[in-house]
Amino acid sequence: MTPVTLLMTVAGFLLLFAGGEFLLRGAVGLSRALGLSPLLVGLTVVAAATSMPELVVTLTAGLEDLQDIGVGNIVGSNIANILLILGVAALLHPMRTPPSLVVRDAGAMLLATAAFAGFGLTGALTRWHGGVMLGLLAGYLVFSYWSDTRRPNRNAERPEAGAAEVPLELMGSALGVPRALLLTLLGAAGLVVGSDWLIEGGVAVARDAGVSETVIGATLVALGTSLPELAAAIVSALRRHPDVALGNVLGSNIFNLLMVLGTLALIAPVQLSAEVLRFDLWALGAATLGVVIVMLSRWRISRLEGAIFVALYLVYIVVQFVPADGAGR
Repeated sequence: MTPVTLLMTVAGFLLLFAGGEFLLRGAVGLSRALGLSPLLVGLTVVAAATSMPELVVTLTAGLEDLQDIGVGNIVGSNIANILLILGVAALLHPMRTPPSLVVRDAGAMLLATAAFAGFGLTGALTRWHGGVMLGLLAGYLVFSYWSDTRRPNRNAERPEAGAAEVPLELMGSALGVPRALLLTLLGAAGLVVGSDWLIEGGVAVARDAGVSETVIGATLVALGTSLPELAAAIVSALRRHPDVALGNVLGSNIFNLLMVLGTLALIAPVQLSAEVLRFDLWALGAATLGVVIVMLSRWRISRLEGAIFVALYLVYIVVQFVPADGAGR
């Protein structure tokens, strides 16, 4: 790896992280200045903004004919969200998993993962697949808003109540429109430039290391796009709000699969590599089903379970670089 490639990759990481933070703060500030309710902001603006790094990176990769990096990024990001981010958050502070969250939001994450797996096993995501995925996302958002406004007393037990309020307080909901707009524009610019640099650096790393673009997308690029969620999870856990990380991960995974891949497929059919079909798709399914089983077991994720999640993520990363049939993956 040349010094220029290393510098570009690191700078891409930093720009993605800063861009994601600025965009989230600016979007929340604009939404609050325009008088949108905290509930609506939490369900739409916050959830969508935290998936912007994945969206920009995946679309950029797709438009540059690097679909393997884009798909690997989404699959790897969702696995990182479950195993690494929830694992780290639970290690710092055990988190409760209310039944209402498991039934609706974890159920929606399972449905989104199953839809992606079912469509993906055909070998490609077509435009009609993308339309169905975006339709499922719209249905989830409408149902979430309807159910929370119809039964507001449930907010006391739902992590989304904390997820909607804590970030708004931390991100300066009192921002004026000019400052919020400036942060939004700076964040968007950071995401565009950072994603381009990270992808270019990631491709160079893949070629130098002799591994596939799918592996780089599922590891290096996925970690880069998951940095905002990881930082938010650590802050939330340290402030004794680990449930915020849980709500953020579930929402992010739903948006990553249905919004990001749905949008990419709607623009152009997405071919899934043999590596994704052989390993990563099943790893995502196992991680998703596993975390739901853990949440159902005692309605909590303990420190021990968090440690197991982190260990499993390290195994996933190591396996990515293990040669298959005498050649690198």
